Amino acid sequence: MFIEQGINEENKFGKYFLGILIIIGASFLGQIPMLAVILLETVKGRPFPTTDSELMNFLEPNLNLFLLLFSYVVILGAIYLIVRFIHHQKFTSIITARKNIDWKRVLFSFSLWALFTAVTTFITYYLNPSDYTINFQLGPFLILLVIATLLVPVQTTVEELVFRGYLMQGFGNLSKNKWLPLIMTSAIFGLLHIFNPEVVKMGNIILVYYIGTGLLLGIITLMDDGMELALGFHAANNLIGALLVTSDWSAFQTYSVLKDVSEPTAGYDIILPLIVIYPVLLIIFGRKYKWSDWKEKLTGNLR
Repeated sequence: MFIEQGINEENKFGKYFLGILIIIGASFLGQIPMLAVILLETVKGRPFPTTDSELMNFLEPNLNLFLLLFSYVVILGAIYLIVRFIHHQKFTSIITARKNIDWKRVLFSFSLWALFTAVTTFITYYLNPSDYTINFQLGPFLILLVIATLLVPVQTTVEELVFRGYLMQGFGNLSKNKWLPLIMTSAIFGLLHIFNPEVVKMGNIILVYYIGTGLLLGIITLMDDGMELALGFHAANNLIGALLVTSDWSAFQTYSVLKDVSEPTAGYDIILPLIVIYPVLLIIFGRKYKWSDWKEKLTGNLR
């Protein structure tokens, strides 16, 4: 099984702690280009950004997005080295229990969630047009399309590799069961979003949504014996979101098609996915891939 691929007497939890420290270091290393560009701008006379809002709007949006996502390329390289040379595992062992990555699963999940995101976005726009302004500019949007298509999947893949792959197996090594890795990775994934500008704007209640999303992705990974479906979902969620809608308070400032100018509130849009949409998604995946024995796969013990 997927989570058991990391179970090894030599894989002490201390190795995973070391790995996370290296990943954090790689993240800081990957942010050096952005810091260099910001410092260059301050040399030209611009004041150094001192707030999150100033930082998000300091650089041209496409350049800002590129530099923001570039750090994930560095992290991806670090994860590969950690898995291969610290844990002595195949890189694919933290992705899937299958012999090879099932790209059809990735594509199905991506297509399903991309279609849902696009349709619900435009329905929301149709029902509440005053909440949006048209933000589309052909030239900048085409540049955004290239940057986002190339780098957003890298960002989402890195997050999945860390949480649903590396740490899922790490906590499995520590606890020798499946429920603790599922809970821990979901909670850590959600709580790390506390630094997002959306949380500052809407309050800590939105962390319930992020933790719930982490739980969904963890369940999908354990039930399907691999993270292919989680990879597709996460990539579609961030990529389509970056292309379709931006706002002054979102993490990605982009030349998207629409700009949300409404005052955000933490309401049904947080609860609805958790109690309706995500369960329906699990039913769709479960029936398509014939999942069974849910209790054992989500809460059972590991050898």
